[in-house]
Amino acid sequence: MKRKYRQRIYHIFAFILLIGCLIYGLPYFQNHTDSIANHAIVLKEEELPAYKGEPAVEYHDNQPFFTKEDLQREPFEEYGEKDSLGRCTYAYALIDADMMPTDTRESLLEVYPTGFQNNEYPDLIEDRFLYNRCHLIAFELTGENVNMNNLITGTRYMNIEGMLPFENRCASYIRRTGNHVLYRVTPVFIDDELVCRGVLMEAESVEDDEISFCIFCFNVQPGIEIDYQTGKNHRS
Repeated sequence: MKRKYRQRIYHIFAFILLIGCLIYGLPYFQNHTDSIANHAIVLKEEELPAYKGEPAVEYHDNQPFFTKEDLQREPFEEYGEKDSLGRCTYAYALIDADMMPTDTRESLLEVYPTGFQNNEYPDLIEDRFLYNRCHLIAFELTGENVNMNNLITGTRYMNIEGMLPFENRCASYIRRTGNHVLYRVTPVFIDDELVCRGVLMEAESVEDDEISFCIFCFNVQPGIEIDYQTGKNHRS
């Protein structure tokens, strides 16, 4: 009888503890989720610029959304957790020379971001394949490579024509000056689509005004139509 009584008391206590966690723990998880979301810039479909033949365009008057508090932080890296569909959310860092890689990059062939349904178009794309496993923050900036929270399905056009010039500009500046650059890249998805429509890139140098931009790179490929819902693609 005593054993049954102790078991009953234990079950009652466990039930009360569970209810307490649900009541008092839920606000914590909600606030934690909100704090993660606050590190990314959320754009609605009607806020996206229209593609008119250029791989990237200025956004928000080319002014990054950073605050003064953001610029006063110590060097850091943050890679947002994936959402419920397995999509990347953001990558955010205050980059200095110590973060930049000294080793060569490893293969990414075993990585498959959402919507990665690749096809070859050798007559349209110099490197043949439509999609790249595209880093949000480039490997040359922080050395992050096989980080699943930092890799999206991006067209070769967006990766090379859109993002790379801005990545190279920041990397060259950091190497030359030894200064810091606050840097954030946010993929922009519409509804439940698995392939982003593009990425918002923001950067600002901390010690001077040499680096400052806010641009939107289009996840498109001239001559090819993309089904952003699934990643399937075909010739225009």
